Amino acid sequence: MQSAGDRRTHPAVRTMMTQRLIAIIRTSSPELAITAGRALFAAGLGAVEVASTTPGALDAIAVLAGERPEGCWVGAGTVLDVAMASDADAAGAAFLVAPNLNPAVIARGHAGGLAVIPGVFTPTEMVHAYQAGADLIKVFPATAWTPSALKDVLAPLPRLPLVPTGGVRIDRAADWINAGAVAVGVGRELTMGDSAEVSSRAHRLLAALKAAGS
Repeated sequence: MQSAGDRRTHPAVRTMMTQRLIAIIRTSSPELAITAGRALFAAGLGAVEVASTTPGALDAIAVLAGERPEGCWVGAGTVLDVAMASDADAAGAAFLVAPNLNPAVIARGHAGGLAVIPGVFTPTEMVHAYQAGADLIKVFPATAWTPSALKDVLAPLPRLPLVPTGGVRIDRAADWINAGAVAVGVGRELTMGDSAEVSSRAHRLLAALKAAGS
């Protein structure tokens, strides 16, 4: 199996690996998504995903991609097929995230220079995603897993770059990193509330993830 380090060359992936975090935005309007994205960037988060289930998600991605700070990246989430991948690419997304594994989406993303993070549930799917060229691998939903179970999977498969997502709690996020995950995806608990609340939680989460594993 190729070393995971060999494929961590996309700048968005490097940011995720450094901060150990992907922030997920899922709101009821593009305006709310833009507000949340700006707050996350202002708090220092480098990788922000706008779920495609957000109304006007492509518009929000385009706005945030156009004003992102240097070294920060906007991605599209819930990308299920090639058409959605192409739309996200056109809107300015730097990376694609999905709840499922679709090799065609990986191929389309890479053809456009985007990083791709498919979703998987079982160890078999994890290996298939890795072999299909996934930059990182989303373990979804994390609520069906535990950090100790993830650690057990990584014992025979240490090169898998796993990102638990779906129900990851801020106060338990570091547990996943300590178990061997390379990053976590955190959504509603991080992004709900006003900008000041988002900023406070973001700073607390980044600090906890930075300290994990040390």
